Amino acid sequence: QVQLVESGGGLVQAGGSLRLSCAASGSTFRRNRMAWYRQAPGKQRDLVADISSGGTATYKDSVKGRFTISRDNAKNTVYLQMNSLKPEDTAVYYCNAFDYVRDYWGQGTQVTVSS
Repeated sequence: QVQLVESGGGLVQAGGSLRLSCAASGSTFRRNRMAWYRQAPGKQRDLVADISSGGTATYKDSVKGRFTISRDNAKNTVYLQMNSLKPEDTAVYYCNAFDYVRDYWGQGTQVTVSS
């Protein structure tokens, strides 16, 4: 079992920055693929960025160059650094872990970007 707890969301003006954190329980963290998804009102949940156990990251096109995903295996934590935020980044952001058997989800953290 993996439990995920997100933090770091909030309200920020356009052009600002936020860093999301996701603390994971369990002993398999370093082997898990970790990811951040987001869901805006009335829209489906979309992948924002993911990072493999080896540290290889991929990004949604609209966040490339602005967002950075990273992981600290010693702290069982994955981060999402979000810079140059835009109003269209407003959404609930969810942490995801995949242990190659099933997906695990956090409760979500709200990010609101005002124009």
